[in-house]
Amino acid sequence: MKKEMNPVVHFEMPAENKKRMIDFYTRTFGWRTQQMGPEMGEYVIATTTESDANGRPKMSGAINGGFFQKTKDMPAQYPSFVIAVDNIKEHMKKVEQAGGKVLGEPMEIPGVGLYVPFLDTEGNRLSMLQPK
Repeated sequence: MKKEMNPVVHFEMPAENKKRMIDFYTRTFGWRTQQMGPEMGEYVIATTTESDANGRPKMSGAINGGFFQKTKDMPAQYPSFVIAVDNIKEHMKKVEQAGGKVLGEPMEIPGVGLYVPFLDTEGNRLSMLQPK
């Protein structure tokens, strides 16, 4: 079943100092974090709302997110959104046809799905996820 609209399902933000970032969001907003290992690029998952056994938010409209290590060699390291799509290859073509730029090839996130970042026509960095 094809969706009429593709929903925002996750947010991402860069972090220069993960310990400082974790402390800030935990103390300020009560978020829970989980540090992933080197196989996941030391990504930090941020839980911002109560989630079910599959990690999906229980409250309609709420999303969880994560933080990636800020580095000097990656383009467009800003807060961004992750949009769920049914077919990542098809949507990569749509991004390019509409004037955006796909940043690389889809990567497999174990247990999650295929992921690829892109720039929209305004230079905003976003990502697409084709969930498993």
